Amino acid sequence: MKRGIFNPVVLALLIFSALAAEAEVRLPRLIGNGMVLQRDVPLKIWGWADRNEKVTVTFQEQRYKIQADRQGNWELTLPAAKAGGPYRMTVNQIEISDILIGDVWLCSGQSNMELPVRRVLDLYHEEIAQVHQPDIRQFRSSGRADSPTPQPDFKDGAWLPATRENILDFSAVAYFFAAELYQKQQVPIGLIHTAIGGSPAESWLSPASVKKYLAAWQEMQTRLDSLLKKRNPTAAKEKPMDWLTELNQNDPGVSRWSKDGADVSGWPVISLPGYWSDKGVDLKKGSIWFCKEFEVPDSLANQEAILRLGRIIDSDSAFVNGTFVGTVSYQYPPRIYNLPAGLLKPGKNRLMVRVFSLGGEGGLVEEKPYEIRWGTRKIDLSGEWNYHVGAALKPAAGPEGGGGLQFVPGGLYNSLTSPVVNFRLKGVIWYQGESNTGRAKEYGALFRELINDWRARFAQPGLPFLYVQLANLGKPGKQPVESGWATLRDAQRRTLGLPHTGMAVTYDIGEWNDIHPLNKKEVGRRLALEAARVVYADSLVVSSGPLYQSMEITGNSIVLTFSSVGSGLYANSLLDGFQVAGADGRFEWADAVVLSRNRVKVWSEKVKNPVVVRYAWDDNPAGANLKNKEGLPASTFTTDNF
Repeated sequence: MKRGIFNPVVLALLIFSALAAEAEVRLPRLIGNGMVLQRDVPLKIWGWADRNEKVTVTFQEQRYKIQADRQGNWELTLPAAKAGGPYRMTVNQIEISDILIGDVWLCSGQSNMELPVRRVLDLYHEEIAQVHQPDIRQFRSSGRADSPTPQPDFKDGAWLPATRENILDFSAVAYFFAAELYQKQQVPIGLIHTAIGGSPAESWLSPASVKKYLAAWQEMQTRLDSLLKKRNPTAAKEKPMDWLTELNQNDPGVSRWSKDGADVSGWPVISLPGYWSDKGVDLKKGSIWFCKEFEVPDSLANQEAILRLGRIIDSDSAFVNGTFVGTVSYQYPPRIYNLPAGLLKPGKNRLMVRVFSLGGEGGLVEEKPYEIRWGTRKIDLSGEWNYHVGAALKPAAGPEGGGGLQFVPGGLYNSLTSPVVNFRLKGVIWYQGESNTGRAKEYGALFRELINDWRARFAQPGLPFLYVQLANLGKPGKQPVESGWATLRDAQRRTLGLPHTGMAVTYDIGEWNDIHPLNKKEVGRRLALEAARVVYADSLVVSSGPLYQSMEITGNSIVLTFSSVGSGLYANSLLDGFQVAGADGRFEWADAVVLSRNRVKVWSEKVKNPVVVRYAWDDNPAGANLKNKEGLPASTFTTDNF
C-alpha cells in the first residue's frame, strides 16, 4: 500500500467493526416501538452491552451517556416528562419510534384477567367493531412457563395499539378499564398484560417472599398426590397410557359417525343441554356422540353462519353435514364455530358433536346459547338429540382433572413479573383468587404479602393496587352454608386495610354456570372508579359499594355500620343475603332493614342472642342486594375474626 492512500476495503471493515460494536447494545422488549412510558416521574432506561461499552440515549432533544459495567449491564434515569407523544428515542444505533407518555398499568392475575376481548363479543360485538384507540396500547408476551430464577427480560412481546387489527387479543378487563381511564384522563394508557389462567397467588410471589409459604405448599401437594394415589393405587407402577389413542381404538364412531349420512336410527333420545348423568346416561370418563338434525329455510341456505354450542364439559369436536367445523380442548371457552358459505343446505341438515369426558359430570351446560346464527336470525338447537356412547375408559385411565399443582411457587414472578420491575408504573390491576379458594383462610396473609412484595420489588412503596373480588359461581344455596368463595372474598375485603388499595365487587355480575363471566366491561368500570379514588384523587367519586365497618349488639339484634355509602344505603328494597348466628356458630337466614344513611339492623327469630353476622355468604349469593344509592353492591363480609 502506498503511503497517503487509504485502502477502501480496510475503511469499510473499520466502519463495519465500529457499527458492530455499537450494535451489541440490547434493550429489554418492554423498551421498543410503540411503548408507553409513565408520565410525571423519572424514567429508567436500561439494557445490556459489551463490557465497559459506552451507551448514548437521545430523547426529547436531550442526550444522556452511560458506560456499561463489567458484566455488560447499564441503566440510566431520564427526567420526568409530561403526557404526550409520539416521540422518538435512540440508544446508540437503535431507533425507537412512536413512543407515548401517559399512565402505565400492570395487569395480572389468572384467567379472568387473561380472558381476551374475542371471548366477550356476544355482549360487545358492535362496540368492539368500532374500536380505534391508538393511544391505548398493550404489551403481551407469549411466555406462560414458570422459571426457576428471576428473568431479566420477556422471551418475546411487543406494544400494540387498540385498533381493529389487535383489539381481539387485548385483555377484556384491562381494555375496558383503560377505555374508562382514557375517557376521563385524556392521556395515553399502557397495559402490560401478564395474567396466566389457573395461576395461584403463590406463583406470583418473588423467591425471597415465597419461602415462608413453601412448607404449606408442599403439604398441599402431598395431600393431592395421596388423593390421586387412593384414586388409582397402581398409577405409579403403570406405564402411562395414551388415553386418546385408547379412546379412538375402542370408539366405533371414529371415522364413521362424523360422516354425512351415518345411520343414527337406533340411537336413544336425550334432552339437551344438561348433564347426561342426570338424564340416566352412565358415562364418567370416555367419549359420547350427540346428533341433532335441523331444518334450514331456503332463504338462509348456503350462507355463512355461526354455530354456538354454549359450554361443553370437557372437550368436543363438531361436524356439520360431515364436515369438521371446530374443536375446543377444555371446558371453559365458549364454542363459537364458523360455518362457511355452502355448508348448510336447504331443508334437513345434521350436526354431530363428539364430547370427551375426563371424569365427574359431563354435559352441555344449561343457560348458554345452543343455536345457529345468521345475524339476528337463528335456529334453536336445544331440545331432543340422539346420542350414543362411544367408548368408556376405566376410572383410572386418562388424564386426571385437577390432579396436582400446575405452577411452582415464585415461578411466574420469575418469568413474567421480574422483567417489569425496572419499568415505572402508575398502578396494578389484579384479578385472581379462584385457584386459592381451597386455601381461602390463608389467602389474606398471602395476598397482603404479594402486594407488599411487589411494592418492594418495583421500589414504589405506594404503588396503587386495585383488584377484583371473586364473582358469583354455581347454583345459589337454599340454606346457610360454609363457602370457600365467600371466605376468600372476605379475605380480599380485609386486604383493603393496606394503603393505596381498591376493590371491585362483582358477585352480582357473574354467571352461575361459568367461571369466566362475560360482563368484563362493568368489571373494568368498577376498577376505574377505584382508580379515580385511589390514584387520581377524585374526592367526589363514589368508587365502591358499602363496606362493613363495625357492629353493635342491641338486644336480640345487631346493628351494622358501613362506610363507602355514597349518597346513603339504598332503602327501597326488602334486604336479603344476611345471616346471623349465636354462640353455637349455627347460622340462620336473617331479616334486615336500613336504619339510617349508613346503618342496618339485622335479626332472626331463630337466634335469640346473636353474636355474629355474615352477608352474601355463598359461592353464588344470588339474593344479596345491599347497595348504596349509586347502585354499587356491598362486599361479602363476616363480622367474625378468622
